[in-house]
Amino acid sequence: MSSRGDITDTVGEEPLGEAVGAPASGARNPVTYAETLCDRIEAVEPDVRAFVQFDRDRVTTTAARVAREHDAWSRPPLYGVPVGVKDIYHVDGFPTRAGSAVPPVALTGPESAAVTALRGAGAYVAGKTVTTEFAHFEPGPTRNPHDLDHTPGGSSSGSAAAVAAGALPLALGSQTIGSVIRPAAFCGIVGFKPSYGRISVNGVVPCAPSVDQMGAFTVDVAGAQLAAGVLCDEWDAVAAEPTGERPTVGVPEGSYLDRASETGQAAFEAAVEALDESLDVRRFELDTTSAYEHHRSLVAAEFALSHEEWFEAYGDRYAEETVKLIESGRDTDVSTLVDARRNREAFRTHVAEWMAEAGVDVLACPAAPGPAPESLDTTGDPVMNLPWTHAGTPVVGLPAGRVDGLPVAVQFVTPYAADEALLAAAPDLAAALPEGELGV
Repeated sequence: MSSRGDITDTVGEEPLGEAVGAPASGARNPVTYAETLCDRIEAVEPDVRAFVQFDRDRVTTTAARVAREHDAWSRPPLYGVPVGVKDIYHVDGFPTRAGSAVPPVALTGPESAAVTALRGAGAYVAGKTVTTEFAHFEPGPTRNPHDLDHTPGGSSSGSAAAVAAGALPLALGSQTIGSVIRPAAFCGIVGFKPSYGRISVNGVVPCAPSVDQMGAFTVDVAGAQLAAGVLCDEWDAVAAEPTGERPTVGVPEGSYLDRASETGQAAFEAAVEALDESLDVRRFELDTTSAYEHHRSLVAAEFALSHEEWFEAYGDRYAEETVKLIESGRDTDVSTLVDARRNREAFRTHVAEWMAEAGVDVLACPAAPGPAPESLDTTGDPVMNLPWTHAGTPVVGLPAGRVDGLPVAVQFVTPYAADEALLAAAPDLAAALPEGELGV
């Protein structure tokens, strides 16, 4: 693997908590921090290609403005933090292209509520990051920092790669099937997707509104907790604090796990063995069949509806795979779409019931079928993420070692609306997972 090692070995990774703590304490000026990160971005960007838009002068000027706006006694929780924003979020002052050839003027909209929330917390937008076309499957130019010949995953490719390369402490993504948790896994960082609706989708180019879910990338769990406190509606910081009680972990047996590759299953079993050394791990049957049956038809139908006007005007500018999705969606009848939407609620209820019957607090599942594929023509398969996106349940993806130098991860799931409980358990879960080469 000739392209491995040059990026992550030379850049370093700073957790979000440190990025916040130093400026807030006065130990580092936001402009100094911005200059440092701009140096990193300029060093890695020619290889990683995570950004759609990045301008050093703009970043340092914005950092200086943030510093002027807040004195030492009124520094908000993300004071001076530069953020990468997936290019399906509207950001004032930045065009939105959504990884497409559609004119940005056609996609223009009011600033994303999530971006506005970050600004209100003292953060600022460092740049737009690469997305697959309209957050579907057509890859952009981004490469995996751990090996430039491998995909970083998608559709939130640039956000995951930028955080993994140490270019940013925090980046926004979205997930309609597996677009936060999978790239986080491939890039060896933390991905957090809260319950459906906890982060507003206002100001985001839609994919399939019934299952579009916003999320974030950070280096560690503490960073995910900080980001959640700002991004999630009605976040209960007290409920998100560790309780001292270790979570009981459930492992779903059956056809779901069979969807992972042989290597992925071996890596996951190594992670489960590590979890079992310090936590109560229980295996039980969980049937995810209905989610697969309904989710893809729901996404196709709603994508076609969401893009009806744009496709009518600019259909010749859409990539072939995206056109196929729209054509499939147009062929989906109303009853099929209604059934798919109803199944979201039913499957969400089933997940909670199965977990309660098994006596488990969180589910542990492979975050991807295996390590990142050696290809830039694919973003990998979201098959391991689909059920939990369909249910709209909160998910956190945590690094769990490496296979032949490439990161692998475990995704942890709690019932719908148990977001705070999930992040409260996440430190214990992260501490129990393996590190380094797994030898599988």
